[in-house]
Amino acid sequence: MNKLTAIIVEDMPSALEMLYNDLTTFHSEIEVIGTAKSVVEASKFLRKQQPDILFLDIMLGDGTGFDVLEIYPDLQSKVIFVTASDEFAIKAFKFAAIDYVLKPYSNKDLTNAINKAKSQIKPDKEQLTVLQQSINSPNQRPKKISLNTSDKIVVVNLDDIVRCKSDNNYTEFFMNDGQKILVGKTLKYFADMLKELEFTRVHQSHLVNLQYIKEFVKSDGGYLVLKNKTTIPVSVRKKNEVLQLLEKF
Repeated sequence: MNKLTAIIVEDMPSALEMLYNDLTTFHSEIEVIGTAKSVVEASKFLRKQQPDILFLDIMLGDGTGFDVLEIYPDLQSKVIFVTASDEFAIKAFKFAAIDYVLKPYSNKDLTNAINKAKSQIKPDKEQLTVLQQSINSPNQRPKKISLNTSDKIVVVNLDDIVRCKSDNNYTEFFMNDGQKILVGKTLKYFADMLKELEFTRVHQSHLVNLQYIKEFVKSDGGYLVLKNKTTIPVSVRKKNEVLQLLEKF
């Protein structure tokens, strides 16, 4: 079986050595053909040879991993992003629907990332833009989110999402233009991600964008009427929380 080639781009010597040793020790199917500690070094190496897998750190001494990808927009390598334990970085990757390895990682994490990389489609430019903007401006409200469906990744404006509905282990997104997008993540996953961005979970099965709420009707146990006339039930335990949010909004 032919080995997969890999290049590691990492500016911390200890982290670079650890990843190199882990790959050579536990992943015999991968041959590390080069390492780089900067954007310049990585660019020089990629000019000569593109690996099957590029392990790419986000923050480098002379720039970022995004700079490497901008220099080589037609790079055919599968990219595995490597990032430190940073709350904002993790959130950014989730918004962009791009996989990553979180430092410090376990061998199981590394194995999962490699297996995903073997079958993944390279993130498109719009996904990378979502990721880059989220990382560069961690205190600003993200404008877009990438939704990973069964056959493609769709980048949408957060303000165009009217509501989300649970469908077992899937979540269905209802857009302002009438489009519906089914994503293979639970509603809790998105509720946690969007809770500080004017989205609120009003029911076990429903997450709503506050911008689209027209009114709260107290009869029949309590329910919301959205601007598109859709009605959404509000659970008993969420009723007071929803009323307080609407008073502030």
